[in-house]
Amino acid sequence: MLRPWKTILNLEFGTEKSVFQQIADQLIAEIIKGRLKPGMSLPGSRILAEDLGVNRKTVVLAYEQLIAEGWLEAFYKKGTFVSEKLPKQKQRRKQINEDSMSALKNFSFTAFNEGVPINIPTDMPLIVFNDGLPDVKLAPLDELARAYKRIFQQKARWRMLGYANERGEERLRTAVLLMLSMDRALNFNLNQICITRGSQMALYLTAQVLVKPGDFVAIENPGYRPAFDVFKRAGARMLPVKLDEQGIDVKELEKLCKLQSIKAVYVTPHHQFPTTRSMKADRRLELLRLSNQYGFAIVEDDYDHDYHFGSRTLQPLASYQNAHNVIYVSSLSKLIAPAVRVGYVAGPESFIDSLVALRMTIDRQGDPVMENAVAELMEEGLVNKHARRALGIYRERRAIMTRLLETHMKGLADYEVPEGGLAFWLVFKKAVNTVQLAEQLLKTGVQVISTERFSFDEQPLNALRLGYASLEAEEMERGIKLIAAACY
Repeated sequence: MLRPWKTILNLEFGTEKSVFQQIADQLIAEIIKGRLKPGMSLPGSRILAEDLGVNRKTVVLAYEQLIAEGWLEAFYKKGTFVSEKLPKQKQRRKQINEDSMSALKNFSFTAFNEGVPINIPTDMPLIVFNDGLPDVKLAPLDELARAYKRIFQQKARWRMLGYANERGEERLRTAVLLMLSMDRALNFNLNQICITRGSQMALYLTAQVLVKPGDFVAIENPGYRPAFDVFKRAGARMLPVKLDEQGIDVKELEKLCKLQSIKAVYVTPHHQFPTTRSMKADRRLELLRLSNQYGFAIVEDDYDHDYHFGSRTLQPLASYQNAHNVIYVSSLSKLIAPAVRVGYVAGPESFIDSLVALRMTIDRQGDPVMENAVAELMEEGLVNKHARRALGIYRERRAIMTRLLETHMKGLADYEVPEGGLAFWLVFKKAVNTVQLAEQLLKTGVQVISTERFSFDEQPLNALRLGYASLEAEEMERGIKLIAAACY
């Protein structure tokens, strides 16, 4: 019993509370927590006093008080023990929990539910077909770490430890704007962009500033569930719009515009989520025409612009000359690594001013050190170099995935080779409950995402979105074979 006491009891000398009372109180706390159980032997007063560095009489006083209160029992020539007469700690913890829940009844709160978590088996290797995440093993972590270290070694590093620009570090905004101008034909100024902690934060802020409770917001169906959620949390009345081969159905959208005033339309035109299809130029022009005619904002989520395999990448909606109402949301997280939480939103300056003001109420600023480190990688061309290298690797993996699907899923599902993005969209030839399929596959060591969640009304889509970028060829092959076997 000698060694554990140094970690269990932490005494503060020179305080108003006496040392013997501190010992008594902390022993009671350990008994209530269940670490000291009924019948457990305690160290002798001399041993505990030496271990704690206090006078033996101090420990004796504490023991005597606890014996008098019924927490401890002393037996002649045997020692001091936790009382056997105390109630079982499971029962005590249950009572504490019940008391806590009873206290919660005094106020109300909004319950958020992200769905039932999947119990992932830990006794087998797991092949994960995610929703299209990059391979973090390819991330330029060494370069980022060196840049991060250099930022801390500079003489003026103390300046970054205070409050910074609420729009994000000017150095990073400048680097991002240069990238948007050179690679995506976008023309924004420094005051038209706000750096956020990932694109989801950018979407949340956009929805909160743009939408008032009761406003109508049109969204792609199927689509990106987290976007559904942020607009619903903002009080929007959601209008799901079906898709066709070119993306959101603009004819159906125009019918809705004639019936009610639509505040915003959320789209993923570069690689529609989850179907991966790219919106063509004529559809983009028609969507912009409707926006200008009916006065709704277009929230363009360009979540993986850099991963396009065609000879020419389609430019964002926001780059078009008549894109007067487009709010552009994107991220560096998929380009570098998901853990690098750097997103951004760009749009009309007055809109960004309001967004920044809201951002300051929940998150005063981002991470200046990380933002400067990422800016350094962009300035040195390392991010662009990484993107080109990763794109080549993902192109090869897409080709492997195509061959495997042709070999093992032919006759079971239809699919198109995506022009870009890091996932395939498989539509099964027969009805499939993907919630049950996901549970069945998990038992074999394969994890897929059930796609009912991508449907606005959670109706079955009979499809799977299979992210391939994080998998080696052997993993892909084994995973596709197991998916095929489960679908027969």
